Amino acid sequence: MDAILTVEDLHKSFDDLEVLKGISFTLERGRTVLVMGPSGSGKSTMLRCLNRLLEPDQGRVWLEDVELTAAQADLNKLRASIGYVFQDFNLFAHLTALDNVCIGLRKVKRMPRRQAHEHAMQALEQVGMADRCAHYPAQLSGGQQQRIAIARGLAMEPKLMLFDEPTSALDPELTGEVLAVMDDLARGGMTMLVVSHEVGFARRAADEIIFMENSRIVEQGPPEQLFVNPREERTAQFLQRIHAIEGPMAQEQPP
Repeated sequence: MDAILTVEDLHKSFDDLEVLKGISFTLERGRTVLVMGPSGSGKSTMLRCLNRLLEPDQGRVWLEDVELTAAQADLNKLRASIGYVFQDFNLFAHLTALDNVCIGLRKVKRMPRRQAHEHAMQALEQVGMADRCAHYPAQLSGGQQQRIAIARGLAMEPKLMLFDEPTSALDPELTGEVLAVMDDLARGGMTMLVVSHEVGFARRAADEIIFMENSRIVEQGPPEQLFVNPREERTAQFLQRIHAIEGPMAQEQPP
């Protein structure tokens, strides 16, 4: 097994509220894992602990053979290897799309301006946004902004991409354009850990699903197992409710 991410016994509390209760799993290189679960189950907190946007209280995380949770870890270097796409885009309003993508290349990778621009344009082309490179976030739709955010992560040439409910702030039409980019990334072999309830994307692109509830992993396995024959009754109840909400759209295939 070629594990690129290893998570061991991750715990996190906020005051008296325990949000993560011993999360452990591995993510293999080139695979897409989707994390599902009800609100408050700890999904987003887990992602933020993985690259130490939040400090875990206990547990260890490795990216390949480097421990992210080690006291001496070079967080800037490690975060450059992990792309992070937030649900609310997190673009700089005063920067163009191109400059939003360039900023990490120049600040973290110390690329010269011209090289950073060339690299950023390649990433924008990859997500279909090269023709909007001079636009500011306020001039773009939500779906376009999220594609810029994905390009920002891709430009760093990460080993792993984390997506925190990347379509939750979008209407269905704009959701499709973002998922199409993520479909392409999955087909291209990008390693991705995605928090999402997009059943259609899960069926098309996920190699494995992790179902979380009450701050723990309840069940994990391939989509065909969890969607057709889950071992846990709580998993079946949750997925039935998601299917009822999404209806036939969950079965759609990308063009």
